Amino acid sequence: MLGFITVLIGLSFLVFVHELGHFAAAKWFHMNVLEFGIGFPPRLFSSKRGETRYSVNALPLGGFVKLHGELDDAGERSFVRYPAYQRAIVLFAGVFMNFLAGWLVFSGAFWLGSPSALLVESVIPGSPAEHAGMKPGDIIADFPHAPGFVSFVDSHAGQPLSFDVLREGSRVHIAAVPRAHPSPDEGALGVALRESGASPSGFFPGLYRGFLAACAIGWSVITGIAAIFREPAQIVGPVGIFAIATHAGTMGISYILQLLGVISLNLAVLNLLPIPALDGGRLLFVAIEILRGRKFAPHVELRANAAGFMLLITLIIIVTFKDVGALF
Repeated sequence: MLGFITVLIGLSFLVFVHELGHFAAAKWFHMNVLEFGIGFPPRLFSSKRGETRYSVNALPLGGFVKLHGELDDAGERSFVRYPAYQRAIVLFAGVFMNFLAGWLVFSGAFWLGSPSALLVESVIPGSPAEHAGMKPGDIIADFPHAPGFVSFVDSHAGQPLSFDVLREGSRVHIAAVPRAHPSPDEGALGVALRESGASPSGFFPGLYRGFLAACAIGWSVITGIAAIFREPAQIVGPVGIFAIATHAGTMGISYILQLLGVISLNLAVLNLLPIPALDGGRLLFVAIEILRGRKFAPHVELRANAAGFMLLITLIIIVTFKDVGALF
């Protein structure tokens, strides 16, 4: 539950940060911001300060900034009347804020450090570990380091052995008989193990390591997009994210922070994709407008954004069904 609740709050915060970027940049250029909403309508309550209405809406995990004259010239201070570079900065500001949030979240994880944990990276087919029901991603309970666990297994070679693993928030009992004479490079139990965990970093070293981690994860997301088209099964939606969060919650707050950092950087990169309805799609329209020397007719971008939105909603529904099916 800790992982689930933390990631739910964290996702809402990351969306808030994204929209805050658009909002702050628009205010900086003195654009007319009609509404800054957390969640999607129907509206629960709102308050108007100056020319801007601030609202909290019923559907979570979303948000929006509504600008005066976003798609057509609605008179003075219409968004479309502002120079292209200012509109581009407003559109890019959300992506920048998600990158910044990811950087700071990773830095926070390095400042806190993370407890030692021994993870099962892979299970060899036909091994005692597979027969016992061990799975990649399991955490070996009560053994934070590999040498201690390996010695424990080797001391029970050819004998019944039992221990616990942590899996998706639950403690699972494992009973196996390690091989006395395993094949080379397979080990008595037949698992590949990986140690994780780190001691706390100082402020500036943690900030530097957080920046490097944010850049590395961001690049991994970019290079992984092509792989998703080759293997669509790799896509994970909201349900899959919460399943991962439950697993991260068993490992401590530092691992949950790292998960939120990864999600924030995914939001940054995915929002830059040149798909209508996303920031990247709207930036593409601005770039084409600069090249062609004139604006698009309002209905062109409106229809493109509507089509892009329907495509995204369809994808979310398909991925959600896939994630739910994987739970059973």
